[in-house]
Order: sequence, then C-alpha cells, then structure tokens
Amino acid sequence: MISPRQKLAHLLDGDDLLIMPCCFDALSARLIEQSGFKLTFMSGFAVSACRIGAPDTGLLSYGEILDQGRNICENISIPVLGDADTGYGNALNIKRTINGFARAGFACAMIEDQVMPKRCGHTPGKKTVDRREALSRIQAAVDARQEGADILIMARTDARATDGIEEALYRCQAFADIGADIIFMEAPQSIDEMKTFCSRIPGQKMANMIQNGVTPLLVPDQLKEIGFKIAAYPLTLLSASIQAMQNSLDLLKKGRYPEHISFPELQKTIGFDEYHREEQRYSLSSKQDLSP
Repeated sequence: MISPRQKLAHLLDGDDLLIMPCCFDALSARLIEQSGFKLTFMSGFAVSACRIGAPDTGLLSYGEILDQGRNICENISIPVLGDADTGYGNALNIKRTINGFARAGFACAMIEDQVMPKRCGHTPGKKTVDRREALSRIQAAVDARQEGADILIMARTDARATDGIEEALYRCQAFADIGADIIFMEAPQSIDEMKTFCSRIPGQKMANMIQNGVTPLLVPDQLKEIGFKIAAYPLTLLSASIQAMQNSLDLLKKGRYPEHISFPELQKTIGFDEYHREEQRYSLSSKQDLSP
C-alpha cells in the first residue's frame, strides 16, 4: 500500500501547482477531499480556534495537535500536511514529534524557527531563534526522517519579519542544504520578495495565501509562474465557517430559519451512506447458516 508520504511525493513530482485548502477537523478535511482537492494542511491557527477556542499563540500541546491530526488522517485518503510548530522542545523532542506525526498518518510535518510561545505568522510580536538553533531544529527533523520516519519535512522561517529578507533567505538556503523537502518563507511583503525567494532557493516551495495578510494575494497562475509548488489557504474555510455560523445565529435570534443543506445531504456528507452500506455487509439474514 502506498504511504501518505509517497502520495505527497508523487504530487510534488508533477507539473501542476498544488492548491491546498487547510483543514481544522475531520469534517473540514472530508469536505476538502469530497470537493476534489489533492491534498490538505492541518492549520495550527484553525485547530487552536476550533479545538480550544483560543488564538494561535502556542497554547495547544503536542498531544492535542497529534490527536486532532490522527482523527483527520484516519478519515480521508488524500495526503495531510501538519503544523508541528516549533517541534515542542529541543532536538530530541523534535525527533519524537516527527515520529509521532508519521505514525499518526501525516504525509509531511512543518517545523518553524519561532521562539515559544509562537504566534501566527501574520500577527505582530513574533520572535525567532538564532541561526544555530533554527538549523538544529531542521537537522533533527531531517534526521528523524532519515532514521526511518516515513514522512516529508517542511522547513519554515519567520525571519523575514524579525531580521529582514536576507536573513530569511539565508535560513531557507540552509534548510534546503540540510535536506528539508519543502521550504516555506512566511510572510514575504511584496511580489519581488516572492520572486527572489523562488529564484534563489532550490527545491519545492510553498506560498501562504491569507486574505488581508502581509503577503500579496496572487492567483494560482501567478504563483506557478513565480515558481511556487504549493499554494496554501490556511484560513479560508475557518473564516467561511465562522461567517456562516454567525449569520445563522443572527437569523435564529430574529425568529427566522437560516438556509441550510437538506438532512439527507447532511447525512451523505458526514458519511451515513457509507456506514449503512458497510453495516449491510455484516448484517445477518434469516437464510444464513450460523452453525460453527
């Protein structure tokens, strides 16, 4: 059976830009797969909001994020990339994190260079560790992969906001040299910076498309032309979900019924049809011989 890592590696070998909506639970992941997307990313920002109702400021524990990821990976067949934040400790913690993500079913784990508690990449107050620690984190993650963890490694730097574009590019190049499979420079501030990143850094690269963020919001054709391989949309589904729930609650408060999908369609989306078909396979009929 082909592993999640192998599925993702196959996609990365293709010519297309990979459009990657981000999920936050098993249902959002299921909807992404049902809509025909080839991969998804479990967003730490969105999981923090949905699981503990708190901002993405390092409050989620390793156990909580792993549990959420396991539920997601078990419910869909497309590759899932996961936000492993800073790795939850020192180099040995990072190796444990990578191995845990691989066992949970992730195709890729992302490690970043922020200090703890970390923050969302498009919010103020970020701080990054020094070069030595940043490279040590990625080295530990790559070592875990080379020692048997069946998973790809995405290396992320937030140094653009803390130390400038040249330091961010230095770290990206170093991450690639260490052996990271995907490179992610968070929050470039112009199209020129995005082009510089893609032209100077080898390998597969990801763009983060956040509405009203600090990075220019480009269409897929532009991102592909610049040189990106993956376009992530981390908050699109979360924002749409919040807006839909707020609108529905406002209507209920006014004594009106909000628009919604039919109950049969809801059941189908959640998976009742699949469950009933599977249940029927094992149901006992009166004609079956129950003797040993």
